[in-house]
Parts: sequence; structure tokens; C-alpha cells
Amino acid sequence: MSRPINLIVIHCSATPNGRQLGSANTSAAQVIDGWHAQRGFHRQPAAIAAYNPQLKAIGYHFVLDVDGTKNTGRALDEVGAHVAGFNANSIGICMAGTDAYSTAQWGALTSLVKALKEKYPAARIVGHRDLSPDLNGDGTIEPSEWAKTCPGFTVADWLAAGMKPQPKNILAS
Repeated sequence: MSRPINLIVIHCSATPNGRQLGSANTSAAQVIDGWHAQRGFHRQPAAIAAYNPQLKAIGYHFVLDVDGTKNTGRALDEVGAHVAGFNANSIGICMAGTDAYSTAQWGALTSLVKALKEKYPAARIVGHRDLSPDLNGDGTIEPSEWAKTCPGFTVADWLAAGMKPQPKNILAS
């Protein structure tokens, strides 16, 4: 099965910047899977059987941990559970942290977004907050209208800068 993808949505885990989610025994995706299970998320049984059967609830397709490790969550052809109203035609990427990320994470995000954009050339790349409702109807989603601040940086600025993050969004070494 193939589904049309028109959005690549970048998220953050809203955890302390620089705190590794995964450990020697547990991946970052498994940690988020536990959180999503507690919130009542669930994957369809056939999807679980076909891809990442240890992850029963995760809503994202990818998780990028602080050390740059890229974990897969849901399969690309599986509808995500990461941004209400936009899941059917989107891919969700979650970065561990809130608004500052390691150079390894930025490198992983850049390579992943480039690969996804090659696979889905018509897809727009946005942050979760960019999909907030336009409350005043002026055609622009302004900070006062954000339902969430996620991913903690302006995706459009990151893209316009050639996928180079602003210094305030890079973790100090």
C-alpha cells in the first residue's frame, strides 16, 4: 500500500535539551512508544505485525535522539498519530529535546529530510506549530496562534538557511 504524502512534519519531544532518551536497553522510539501508549495511542494490529512489532503505540515515523541515532517508529505507508487533522498524508519526525539540538541531531535531521524530500518531492516541510489553526483568518499562523511551540525552531528559517540551524538552536558542546 502506498499513501500520498504532502507534508513532512518536524516535532520535538518536549524533554530537557541534551537529555538522551534512549539507553543501552531501550531506544528513544521505545521510550516515546510508552508515552504514547499512556496517552491512548495505538497502532493497528496488521501494522504492528508488519513493521516494528515491539512498538504498539508510537505516533511518529522517526525519532532522532541526542546522539544522532535515527529510530524508526511507524512504517512510511502507515498513517501516523502526530498532528491531528494532518496524519493521513504526512510523515512525522520527532527530535529529542525542546528547542536546542546536538550537531548530530541536526545532521540526522538534514539527511533524513533530504531523503524524504527525494522520495516525496511535492511534500511541504513544516513544524508541528505551523499546522496550528489560523485563528484570526489572515492567512498567517502567528506565534500567538500556535497550539504548541513544537519543534522549538522555525522550520521555514532552517530551510531558507540551507538547513543550517540558528546558533540558539544548537546545543553547546
